[in-house]
Amino acid sequence: MRPNRLLTLTLSPLALLVVLLAAYFLVAEQRAEAQSAQPQREPTAAEISKKETVASAFLRGLQYQEYEVPSAAEAMPEEKYGYRPAEGKFKNERPEFGPAEVRTFGEQVKHVACANFGFAAELDGTKPPEACDKGGPSPAKTKKELLTYLRDSFAAARKSLGAIDAKNMFEPIEGPYAGPNTRLGIATVIVWHNADHYGQMVLYLRENNIVPPASRPNPPKLQDTY
Repeated sequence: MRPNRLLTLTLSPLALLVVLLAAYFLVAEQRAEAQSAQPQREPTAAEISKKETVASAFLRGLQYQEYEVPSAAEAMPEEKYGYRPAEGKFKNERPEFGPAEVRTFGEQVKHVACANFGFAAELDGTKPPEACDKGGPSPAKTKKELLTYLRDSFAAARKSLGAIDAKNMFEPIEGPYAGPNTRLGIATVIVWHNADHYGQMVLYLRENNIVPPASRPNPPKLQDTY
């Protein structure tokens, strides 16, 4: 008698059901892993245009910074959050906005997060946080606190950008950050402002012999929790 036939005869109906269900879920899991391992095909321009909206266009642009900025912040060791590439004051140069001294890496992270909240608040018609160019009101200091602050800021920006449509995109927006402007104008600022500071953060990483995650052959996933 074959072993599998013997197993069928000796197992109770309930035990046999458990074995069959376990085998089913194992096969399903293996198929899912195989499918996820296959590279996803990028949609064509024609496919994108069929579903494109004002919000989706900006969210597609923001998604790069949603990975680049937080992943750079994760990659820098906490003991390097106080690093700044140049000590001292800007001699005869005084920026119109921001501190008179080159920001530390941690200050870069905090500024980006505060600015994201500020732009989102302006789009939402609520009061934005004050003085984001000088650190803002958040008490976040440690790497964990700053990473959480940054992650939450991108969630706020994504929600506000998602509310832009063809009917409201030219509405006037007043406020201290990139105002006076329109809703569409603020949306463009959110994308380029994050990209601007990511470019600065990359230099901080490189000067500390750290390859930015977005530049690695196999970029690591962002952490789920901090």
